Amino acid sequence: MNKDRIAGSAKDFAGKVEGAAGDIAGDAQTKAAGRAREAAGTVQNLYGQAKDAAREASDTVASQARDVYEHSGETLRDGTQAVARKVQDNPLGALLVAAGIGFALALFMTRPPRRPPPRWRYRY
Repeated sequence: MNKDRIAGSAKDFAGKVEGAAGDIAGDAQTKAAGRAREAAGTVQNLYGQAKDAAREASDTVASQARDVYEHSGETLRDGTQAVARKVQDNPLGALLVAAGIGFALALFMTRPPRRPPPRWRYRY
């Protein structure tokens, strides 16, 4: 909870009291001033809530980024071990996959460069 939410709630409450007092007294100006103060308090309270939500979201993102950074080595190690187990379980499949990747890379690297279409010049 921040100061905007506290001040907004106080203005909202004071506006309600002032509006009720104007309603009881029959004074339209006091009643309108109370409604205006109540609206200003509501807006300030909503602004404070938005600030709190943004602060919480940034804190959550920062903590998740910190966790990812701290555990990145473990994740890489776990992935490497999983690939090693798959290769040990199925060496022929791993060999075929590696050959397919190598063949695709060779096709992409040895392809002749694209030439732009020829420009025809017509002489009049």
